[in-house]
Amino acid sequence: MHRNMERTVEQKYPHAFHSDRPKHDLPDDFVIRHPKMSLGQRAKIFSPFSALRGFEEAIDSKLETYVRKIELCEEDQEKVNQVLLELVELMKNGRQSGHRPVVTVAFYIPCSDENNEAYGLRGTYETLTGTVRKIDPVSRKIIQ
Repeated sequence: MHRNMERTVEQKYPHAFHSDRPKHDLPDDFVIRHPKMSLGQRAKIFSPFSALRGFEEAIDSKLETYVRKIELCEEDQEKVNQVLLELVELMKNGRQSGHRPVVTVAFYIPCSDENNEAYGLRGTYETLTGTVRKIDPVSRKIIQ
């Protein structure tokens, strides 16, 4: 929206964007009241401003789609445990050869915006891909 507004102002007032400051022969009242501005200061006059700071960020945060956390059934939990055990074995074998497995993990992040109706109820899922450095099978955590 701001870019369209900037273009419109520049199109309407090209002389203001591309002209120099008016020249005065003698120091008159105008020159005394309005000292010469740098080009950067003049640019600020025409730059758009946000009357409500943080408003656009607040609107963008409301556009986030939140979902309920998926609870794994026992069968799926067992599959996750099996994959973790396989990764532990790969890590043991990889230490000798210097190779570490690369995994992609999806994890749940609860909504942290207290002003959102999803707070405490829903969240988002993020995906992270990386090299496994360490596995803690007790807490079921993979450290990348």
